[in-house]
Amino acid sequence: MQVHPNVQAIQDALDAAGARDAAGTPCQVRVLTEPVPTAATAAAAVGVEVGQIANSLIFDANGDPLLVLTSGAHRVDTGKVAALLGIAKSRVRRASAEFVLEHTGQVVGGVSPLGHPKPVRTFVDVDLEVYGEIWAAGGISQAVFPITYEELVRITAGTPAEVA
Repeated sequence: MQVHPNVQAIQDALDAAGARDAAGTPCQVRVLTEPVPTAATAAAAVGVEVGQIANSLIFDANGDPLLVLTSGAHRVDTGKVAALLGIAKSRVRRASAEFVLEHTGQVVGGVSPLGHPKPVRTFVDVDLEVYGEIWAAGGISQAVFPITYEELVRITAGTPAEVA
């Protein structure tokens, strides 16, 4: 079976970062039989709470890409994100599908926290920290991988932040 190039890129990035899951073993991207483009469908597919899903949301922040990794249990408050950036709320908006693809190389519904052509500034939702294991997208809408909060912050060089 041939692996999708995005999935391979994410696995390679996880391997290069030495990313570990909650059991301390190397993170492995899992390709599911059906797409899981939402936190609810991803949670159901892997048997976890929706809050354990780390949604990878790309924002256009004053023309620059910003990745916000947020718990699937809530929505991003763009006012809080704008305040973290020191810009007006009107300058932070959900990115278009084209903007997302340009800056991540991945399509909406499968955007991974890593494996982008260039590093993307990242905020990681502090609400994810309560979970021993969280799940993130693996580069396509059918792929996910387990990881810990600490590892997610480390491998993305993300800034822990209150984003909801």
